[in-house]
Amino acid sequence: MKSLSRRSQLPQERSVSDLSIVLEHVAYTYMPGTPFEQQALKDVSATIEQGSLTAIAGHTGSGKSTLLQQFNGLLQPTAGRVLVDGVDINPKAKKERAAARAVRLKVGMVFQYAEQQLFEETVAKDIAFGPKNLGLSDEETAARVKEAMRLVHLDYETYAKRSPFALSGGQMRRVAIAGVLALQPEYLVLDEPVAGLDPRGREELIATIRHLHEKEHVTIVLGSHNMDDIARLADHVLIMSHGQLVCDAAPREAFKQRDMLEKAGLKVPHTMALMQQLRAKGLAVRTDCLTIAEAKKEILKAMKSKGGRSNAQ
Repeated sequence: MKSLSRRSQLPQERSVSDLSIVLEHVAYTYMPGTPFEQQALKDVSATIEQGSLTAIAGHTGSGKSTLLQQFNGLLQPTAGRVLVDGVDINPKAKKERAAARAVRLKVGMVFQYAEQQLFEETVAKDIAFGPKNLGLSDEETAARVKEAMRLVHLDYETYAKRSPFALSGGQMRRVAIAGVLALQPEYLVLDEPVAGLDPRGREELIATIRHLHEKEHVTIVLGSHNMDDIARLADHVLIMSHGQLVCDAAPREAFKQRDMLEKAGLKVPHTMALMQQLRAKGLAVRTDCLTIAEAKKEILKAMKSKGGRSNAQ
């Protein structure tokens, strides 16, 4: 079974910069030339490096979901272009379209509330739908189903023959993700993957996403307005506001820009907000902690230091 990450299998002469999704001055307008015309994206340029976990953050109406659908050609830019591993996925020349179709398959898209797309009578059949449509043999299809279920932490023997509609919300969503993973994309695009899940389902899916990135080396693009999830998962963040890219940075740097976040309708992660409040109360802590573990370590360090000064006095 092939690994989902094929970086090591690529020719050595290819430059690292080719292994990416590149947006070049992308704009997109819904219903152009009509009274309902609306420009959703305005001159967006960015790079999603292979191997990264990049979050695209934005409030409702920011253009976040529209941008995500540019990555595999579901929506084609009104202006600008999108390149995947150096190939324009929406070429004008007819002779380039076969290569574009092939490269679009490298990008797997999982929509918000993806469980609504489930339709087969068993989990295994639903996950097998994509590979079968690629014309793969029954043996290869079965192998991909088992591998995809492993990746999303669903035991094959337990769940393969069960109806997907008999599962919990979080399990159903993992089945939907497995159906995309069975196509072996090199880039996995997730639009609000934990939206609407209960706390247990959220934590299980967040753990699955982290496993896919850190252990299976899947490149992930995560669309979300939840800054706490982004702080826990992402190594890079693009922030959208009113169709424009207003920030392109590492999360720690992006979250320092409080005014920018507020204008985009977003807030700093709760952990950072807590640390800022503690700092304002006089505790000498860093205010850029992204996770609870980081914050705990920093608070204990500051308390120990404060206690030592008190004893000295």
